[in-house]
Amino acid sequence: MPDSPVVVVADPVDPEALQLLARGPCRVSDVSADPATLAAHVGEAWALVVRSRTKVTEALLALAPRLHVVARAGVGVDNVDLPAATARKVLVVNAPTAATTSVAELTVTFALLLVRDLYGAIQSTKGGAWKRGLNGAELSGKTVGLVGYGRIGRDVARRLRALGATIVAFDPLLPRSPDETPLLPLDDLLARSDLVSLHAALTPENHHLLDAERLSHLRRGSYVINVARGTLIDEEALLAALGSGQVAGAALDVFEAEPPTRTALLAHPKVIATPHLGASTPEAQHRAGVQVAEELLRLLRGEEPLYLVNTEVARRP
Repeated sequence: MPDSPVVVVADPVDPEALQLLARGPCRVSDVSADPATLAAHVGEAWALVVRSRTKVTEALLALAPRLHVVARAGVGVDNVDLPAATARKVLVVNAPTAATTSVAELTVTFALLLVRDLYGAIQSTKGGAWKRGLNGAELSGKTVGLVGYGRIGRDVARRLRALGATIVAFDPLLPRSPDETPLLPLDDLLARSDLVSLHAALTPENHHLLDAERLSHLRRGSYVINVARGTLIDEEALLAALGSGQVAGAALDVFEAEPPTRTALLAHPKVIATPHLGASTPEAQHRAGVQVAEELLRLLRGEEPLYLVNTEVARRP
C-alpha cells in the first residue's frame, strides 16, 4: 500500500494493538526495538505511537511534516510538547482509562503499607529480626485526601471507602463533586487528612504543589502517596518533613528525576519507593495499546477521536 498513511510505532505496545493497526487502511512501521532509527522513519509518519520513552519534542515534530496525530499509549502526555504539536495542528490522543485499575490498586497497596507500617516490619523480618508488638494502625476510620479527583481518584475513593476510610478531595477543575465526596480547598484538605494521595496531572501551575509551605499545613504525622507525577512534590521539602516527623511516611512511584537521584530520600526508612510502575501491568498495557490503536482507526475512517488531548486543534481535511 504505497500511498497508505504510515503509522510509526516508536515504543513497544501490546501485540494486539499492532494487529489491529495491521488490519487497518495504513502501513505500520514498528521501530520500537531500535529507537535510534526513529528520526530516519518519522518523516513519513501520518501517526506516531509512543509510550513514555520517546520524547515528542519540537525538534522531533520538525522532522515529521506529514504528521497528523501523536498517540500516547498511556494517560500522561508530559513527554509530548503539546504547544508545539498544537501549533503544527497535530492531534494528540491518549488512553485515559487504560491504567485506572492498576494505579488505583497500587495506591490502596501503598495506603495499607504506610498506615500499618508494614514496610519496616517486612524489611526487619527478612533481615533476621523478630520485632513483635503494636505495629501501625488501621486504615478504617482514617481520612484520606485525594488531590485530583478524576477517573483514578474516584476509583481510589471507591476502594478505600470499602475499607472504612473517609474520603475528601481537591480538584479545581471540578465545579461540583461528581459523587458525594466533599470537595475542599487544598489547605483544608491537608489539615484534615491522615493520608494525602496525589492523582493530579502535571501542569505549570501545580509544579511543586506540595512544597515546604503546603507540607506544613499537613496534619502532623500524616502520610503522603504520589503515583501521579514526581514534580508535584518538592522532594527536598518532603525529606525535611520526614525528618521533622511532620510526615510519618511516604510512598513514591514517581520522582522529580527518573531514575531518582536523591539518595537520602530513597534511603529514608519511612519511604517506600517503586520505579514508576503504576501502569506497568499486562492488563493496563493491553488496554493502552488497544485504545490508541482504536483511536487511530477512528481517525483513518474520518471519525472524531474519543480521547483528544489538545482539543483546540481543528480537524484537518
